[in-house]
Amino acid sequence: MVGAFVTHEVFNQSPAFEDVDLFTLDQPLVDAVKATAGEAALGELAAFGRQWGSAAMAQRARLANENTPKLRVFDAKGFRRDEVEFHPAYHELMAHSAHAGLHNSTWSKAGKPAGQGAEVTRAARFFMAAQVETGHLCPITMTRAAVGALAVDPELLAHLMPVLGTRAYDPSFAPWPTKRGMTIGMGMTEKQGGTDVRANMTRAEQAGGAYLVTGHKWFMSAPMCDAFLVLAQAEGGLTCFLMPRFTPDGKVNDIHFQRLKDKLGNRSNASSEVEFTGAYAVRLGEEGRGVPTIIQMVSLTRQDCAIASAGLMRSGLSHALHHARHRSVFQKHLADQPLMRSVLADMALQVEATTALVMRLCHSFDLAPSGGAEAARMRLLTPAVKYWVCKSAPGFLYEAMECLGGNGYVEEGILARHYREAPVNAIWEGSGNVMCLDVLRAIAREQDAARGVLEQFGRETTGLPGAADAIAFVAKALRASDSERMARLAVERLALVAAAAALNAVHPRHAELFAAARLGGGRGEFLGAADLSVDDSRRLLARALPEF
Repeated sequence: MVGAFVTHEVFNQSPAFEDVDLFTLDQPLVDAVKATAGEAALGELAAFGRQWGSAAMAQRARLANENTPKLRVFDAKGFRRDEVEFHPAYHELMAHSAHAGLHNSTWSKAGKPAGQGAEVTRAARFFMAAQVETGHLCPITMTRAAVGALAVDPELLAHLMPVLGTRAYDPSFAPWPTKRGMTIGMGMTEKQGGTDVRANMTRAEQAGGAYLVTGHKWFMSAPMCDAFLVLAQAEGGLTCFLMPRFTPDGKVNDIHFQRLKDKLGNRSNASSEVEFTGAYAVRLGEEGRGVPTIIQMVSLTRQDCAIASAGLMRSGLSHALHHARHRSVFQKHLADQPLMRSVLADMALQVEATTALVMRLCHSFDLAPSGGAEAARMRLLTPAVKYWVCKSAPGFLYEAMECLGGNGYVEEGILARHYREAPVNAIWEGSGNVMCLDVLRAIAREQDAARGVLEQFGRETTGLPGAADAIAFVAKALRASDSERMARLAVERLALVAAAAALNAVHPRHAELFAAARLGGGRGEFLGAADLSVDDSRRLLARALPEF
């Protein structure tokens, strides 16, 4: 009709943030990789960034989360199978991650640390993959980390590595020796124990050269893995076992999944309750040494929790900033409104420091096998970094959602999924209090080494506002007779100092801004309440995401 009002014309909306290079557009990530011995991989990382920033990968992520896993306990004839079915998009995500070596590139073919920047370059890939879909990264993480625990049994590790060391993903339900590639999961948590795994009641009885395990696990993630690391009480105490899905004679092992967890987020990934009814397993490490054995795996999964949370925050910033540059309100783009610019710039500062921090931690993982200061830095900082980064992510993603208004709150967008995803990394592999207690234990065990790390931070943050006072507070609080009372504040300060130090090696001006806001008292309670000049804000945003 002539003159009719057109109601379906779409305007003043931001275009989709897809078909982008997640690496090259992220200058803080590029510079953090360069600063931590990953410069040789810049071309490979850019190719990965283009692939994972594509519309096709975004579509796979959406489909994998909208079509959640389903448990098939029995087949059509009534035989027990305990299989989990996934949407094809989930398998495609797994295949791409495996092809990129996210599950094994930090290890040599013999299962030894690969070195030469392998942790940093793998972390950069993991950081980008987390921006697209984090649920499938659970089995990827556990498979990579399992090699750390398997190292206590070189013969068993050598038996597994020909399959574990490939970059193939094989989703078939078959014995692992017959497959092109494999994944490994983990089962520690029981109803009555939770974090206190020494209270576990699952029992393991020796049967020839193997064990039969009977009991229950309240959480076992990624139940379609080919094998699991499981804790159970043997005659000699709590012990770690490798439990395959199939017994050596090719029969389905007695691993009975009772149900899949209905979770807040992490929807693409299956998490289960499971019962073992005499399940076949082989011992990993000595009887009674289950916790020391599994802790080799846990330190690596904690590292990935921090990397994934940092990636989620980066994605939140990217989508918020991209939207604000295209959305006009009151005759100006949102990004040009002083209040919104302050929020976005403070978010950019937070992400830049977080990115530098996690990449610097991964550099310590690269160097730790040689021992010395970097090994001490890794042991002290892993729980501290996980604590701060993972606890920061949910609030940060809420702020990113608010930048998009109603568009951020609906399920069609990625930020609602990120927001539901974010809390799990602070819960998995040890909650906040557990991380703080681990920092206290690290200091108690290696007081001289911890003192050396703090002294190193002092040198790395010379002249940064509030850094010297923060380091002095951390040293005093964590060594006090009632250190547990102030542990959360001290660990938070430790992580902030470490972030300022890491950023100072990448971008000194932004390290100064970060220290002034987070350590020097130059910031309010919420994002956007930092005292950043107009010029600093513009530089932060230009560095965070170039306009295109």
